[in-house]
Amino acid sequence: MKKIVTDPNIMLGKPTIEGTRITVELILNLIKNGQTVPEIIEDYDLTEDQVKAALEYAKKVVEKTYPAQRTVAHEIFIRRKPR
Repeated sequence: MKKIVTDPNIMLGKPTIEGTRITVELILNLIKNGQTVPEIIEDYDLTEDQVKAALEYAKKVVEKTYPAQRTVAHEIFIRRKPR
């Protein structure tokens, strides 16, 4: 899988797909605005692995910033009233 890299001299240090100036942020914005992965691949001359790497990077950043709260979810589940 392709890597996501940061370099202060490329795109102001934003995470980019290695060997490109395409940021993870751009990929997320394109998807948010309705562009499909196949369209992104075609429009930006990327591979599926490159787009997946960008999405995986974003996922890991969110998970690191907001760790899963499995204990809380479990406590909520066990206190639910039976149906």
